[in-house]
Amino acid sequence: MKLVIAIVPPDRLEAVKAALAEAEVFRLTVIDVQGSGRDQLAASSRTGDVASGLFRKVQLMIGVNDEFVEPTVNAIMRACKSSVPGQTGNGKIFVLPLEDCIRIRTGERGPSAI
Repeated sequence: MKLVIAIVPPDRLEAVKAALAEAEVFRLTVIDVQGSGRDQLAASSRTGDVASGLFRKVQLMIGVNDEFVEPTVNAIMRACKSSVPGQTGNGKIFVLPLEDCIRIRTGERGPSAI
């Protein structure tokens, strides 16, 4: 089991959800977050918009069984990758080991609880 964490632009959320649905990944948690990447910080300093240095993003947390890791990552990349060469701010994806998952309602554990 893995925990896929993706931080993406908020305007790409619907496209990501659609791409995940195509990959048969339906369970996810969406969190509004703020952050900045190296390229965004450099761009904001060039434009003079450095008041907060933070930009609105959306974080997705998706617990998946091992066979769904690559389809999940590929769906997110497809939905977020800019068609403009060199455009920054498309987001990041982190894949972490998921030690356990517990369905509270039934007490079920492990891959079947996802």
